[in-house]
Amino acid sequence: MTSMDILEHFEENCCVMRYTTASQLWNIISPREFVDFSYTVGHKEGLLSCGISLDWSEKRPEFVRGYNHPCGWFCVPLKDNANQSLLTGYIQTDLRGMIPQSAVDTAMASTLINFYEDLRRALKKA
Repeated sequence: MTSMDILEHFEENCCVMRYTTASQLWNIISPREFVDFSYTVGHKEGLLSCGISLDWSEKRPEFVRGYNHPCGWFCVPLKDNANQSLLTGYIQTDLRGMIPQSAVDTAMASTLINFYEDLRRALKKA
């Protein structure tokens, strides 16, 4: 992910967000943008975040508009170590465009690895 912007804020836990990604695999896969409705709420001791892509009228020509089917992220503290949490994500992304499936598989795997590495670094700084 190269950027994340809130486009519209409805209430405390509810907004429309735009995420962008860089090109991948030596520009075989063009940069993508996703515009998602997002809702995040505390649940027990953790967080639940869910979302789905929207048909947002504003499109930027330098990006291909991807689509996220209904998705969710759950973050809950570990019972035996409250200083650590378990993050579970359920995603189904359609990158759209004309991309060979093998390129999609490779790009998605590396993108998810980078996401978790970036998240780990950010949490260590916090």
